[in-house]
Amino acid sequence: MDAKPLPKTLGLGDVFCISAGAMVSAGIFLLPAAAFSRVGPAIAFSYVLGGLLATCGILAVLELATAMPAAGGIYYFTTRALGPLAGTMSGLFNWAALSLKSAFAIWGTAQLAHGWVPGVPAWAFGTSLTLAFLLVNLLSTAAAAKLEQLLVWVLLAIMALYVALGLPLIESARFTPWLLPGVAAADVFWAAGFIFVSFGGLLGVVSVAEEVKDPRRNLPLGILAGLAVVTVLYGLVMAVTVGAIPAETLAASASPLADAARVFYGRPGHAILTAGALLAFVTTGNAGLMGAARYPVALARDRYAPGVFARVWGRRRIPGPALLLTGAVVAAVQFMGIEALVTVASTVVMLSYVLTNLSVIILRESRVLNYRPSFRTPLYPVLPLACMAVFALLVIKLGDTALGLTYVFVALSLLLYFGYGLRVKREFALQQLLRRLFAPDGAAAAVPDLERELLDVVRSRDGLVEDAFDRAVAEAPAFVEDGAVPLEAFFRRAAQEAAPRLGADPAALAARLLERERLSSTVIAPGVAVPHLMLREGEGKALLLLAKCEGGVPFGDGGDGVRTAVFLFCTPDRRDAHLRGLARIAQATMGSGFARQWARARTPQQLRDVFLLAKRARRR
Repeated sequence: MDAKPLPKTLGLGDVFCISAGAMVSAGIFLLPAAAFSRVGPAIAFSYVLGGLLATCGILAVLELATAMPAAGGIYYFTTRALGPLAGTMSGLFNWAALSLKSAFAIWGTAQLAHGWVPGVPAWAFGTSLTLAFLLVNLLSTAAAAKLEQLLVWVLLAIMALYVALGLPLIESARFTPWLLPGVAAADVFWAAGFIFVSFGGLLGVVSVAEEVKDPRRNLPLGILAGLAVVTVLYGLVMAVTVGAIPAETLAASASPLADAARVFYGRPGHAILTAGALLAFVTTGNAGLMGAARYPVALARDRYAPGVFARVWGRRRIPGPALLLTGAVVAAVQFMGIEALVTVASTVVMLSYVLTNLSVIILRESRVLNYRPSFRTPLYPVLPLACMAVFALLVIKLGDTALGLTYVFVALSLLLYFGYGLRVKREFALQQLLRRLFAPDGAAAAVPDLERELLDVVRSRDGLVEDAFDRAVAEAPAFVEDGAVPLEAFFRRAAQEAAPRLGADPAALAARLLERERLSSTVIAPGVAVPHLMLREGEGKALLLLAKCEGGVPFGDGGDGVRTAVFLFCTPDRRDAHLRGLARIAQATMGSGFARQWARARTPQQLRDVFLLAKRARRR
């Protein structure tokens, strides 16, 4: 199974365009008529509410994505937070949601094409378009992203022109009454759940996070910018559309935006908006196919699905088998009824947001050391809990059909898990949280495999180059003292750990450390000391030793006590390494965030990880 990282080819503009292109599609070009029939002119506000709900949901996703930018997106996050069964369900749910959303967009394109050429069935257009998008993605992710940028900018320009030229011409009387007879104000909110599929494409961006350059910056900026632009456009476009055509005409229209443009500008306006709809369907179909294919990759990497789906092809490392599977599903949907599938897509997207908000809570409360998001969900934990409750209510409100089909996907997830995932043992954050809460030594509990995996993810995310100091840290002995320790006892423990590596006598080494400390203090900052010795015998030896004392060690100038100690030993021929080591230790311990991470570390490996991820100069 090939699990090498996918190449980082996507920049900020790519992230913005993929997110915007994935959202602007059938949700605004095909659904307004059905949505208007539910509430009336207030549907414009429902679209804005949908954008606000999507923003609340995506904040948790962004926290997880900046901490773990890896292929698989929400599946990957959920597996590492809640465990393999929940992760398998999440992976299949999100793969289905993005595949169905892509299929819906291609279906809309096929309907337009069928209207122009009635002699060719819509399914033929749909399967042909699926093959075309599949070919683009098989060439390279970068090529697909460049196509996405071009199409999205043209689409946004068309929609902005529609709003700018249409606003002065709308008739305010068409907004009265604001709600249809018999419609309650709460129905405006429930309608936001109905049209929520319009914002579901955001998941596609997160699933390609591994391929984003500088994900700490580009993921939050690109996704939030795309969401803000689309939400504003949705609200304004719906206001223009409602104000342009009579209510009964809008409720029955198959292409309401194009019909409104015909009212304003005749046949040229209708043609331009029809072209806009076509572009919207194309961008969503392309982005959905690109994003959905990353879920089988992640499942197969973790051995929760057949290993063939983790394979990549060619020099550009294209996830070919996963793309072919996704393309086959999208093509098959062209032969099926679409309304129920779109409802299910909205449902599983909202369920994904429930899982991601729960994952944020679990990861934070479990105190996994190497969980280091660059973006944090605001108003924690109130906002994540509120999001979970709201999305759960919206899922229930969507009705029995959506819930019934969701149960089918749950059953399929269980089959996949018991067929593959049950044989795989993997640590997850919920285990650490349960140990911390209920085990007698829960405070020291850790999930080392997860910590190691996140260490590699963060190093890749931040572009940290491994240097000689990193290699020394990785091999360094380390220990943690729980309470306050006298200086002599602390040095004896350090000597016992270091002596076997140095071929020295532990008692003599401890005596020399104590003698060196009495000559001049090795405290370099409040609570931080770097005891160091030049060894008298041997050559070619250099050793780091990391030590933490929870209660503090009374060094001479240590203030309230030293809690961070880095011992450095070397022979005279390694004097240069000795000086470089002192400089690297000072840089690391003085860096922002070091003290907080060190305070959280509970195991020897966690002490090493704090230094391996510390901010400092690095050279190969």
